[in-house]
Amino acid sequence: MKQVVLVTGARGVVANYLAKQLEGTYTVRYLTRKVTKDNEFLWDLKANYIDPEALVGVHSVIHLAGSSIADKRWSKKRKQVIFSSRVDSALLLLEELKKRSLTIDSFFSASAIGYYGATTSETIFKEESPQGNDFLSTVCGEWEHTAQLFKTEKVAARVAIVRCGIIFSKEDGALKQIVRPIRYGLGSGIGKGTQYVPWIHIHDLCGIFKFLLENKNIHGVFNAVSPEHLTNIDLTKAIAKWLHRKLILPNIPSFIIKKLLGERAIILLEGSRISSDKLLHAGFKFTYANLEKALTNLLIQTKK
Repeated sequence: MKQVVLVTGARGVVANYLAKQLEGTYTVRYLTRKVTKDNEFLWDLKANYIDPEALVGVHSVIHLAGSSIADKRWSKKRKQVIFSSRVDSALLLLEELKKRSLTIDSFFSASAIGYYGATTSETIFKEESPQGNDFLSTVCGEWEHTAQLFKTEKVAARVAIVRCGIIFSKEDGALKQIVRPIRYGLGSGIGKGTQYVPWIHIHDLCGIFKFLLENKNIHGVFNAVSPEHLTNIDLTKAIAKWLHRKLILPNIPSFIIKKLLGERAIILLEGSRISSDKLLHAGFKFTYANLEKALTNLLIQTKK
């Protein structure tokens, strides 16, 4: 009988891509706010409700739920949504499992490289590096603390946390936002351009979750980023070269980005190198370890 994997964040690109890697080997279920398929089950954070049928026979949970940090300005209300969609949703899962005296083998939680804080420095951040002190690092810290409760409260036999970098995919997201102006001859660096952009191909990110799922002796925190370190301007130039476009405009000044985006501008204006050595030493092999190979896979159909 196939092991049952319960995935949150059903409408997200990562969950959909991950399903393609897991289906066939595992029975995949989803928690969603709107049920449209037989393998989807209702959960409602505001009502503190999870369809109990979703939890029956579950072997592992992959917690991917979380509202976008980039779509809207970080008002007080939006910050609460960002926090609650990650932390409170995990707590709801924990409490529902405890209430029904259910235990699982593994709890896997997404987190983000924002854990280290939005900063540009010479430091190469590793999993044991200290937590930052801004909004996103606070969210990530609580997100991870909640994940660890599954182990300390003996609901899950093991816990693994994946600190995701900036995800590159064919769907709407970071890469398309970068590519669009370059394609139309309007590409440029952002701010100083010296900030690093720790990225990861969606195939590799989903591969990491599958790798952790399959390797029962692995637990702890892992940085999910490409081994290649690129600055914002290096990334922009590489994409322009791949698309056979020229960069003729100066970098967009930081004050304009701050004016347009408010506090969330730090996502674009700051960034340090993040180490993926721990994953590599654990035996994971990246399919898209460098940008050129990733671009060939993700942009080949749109290259002109």
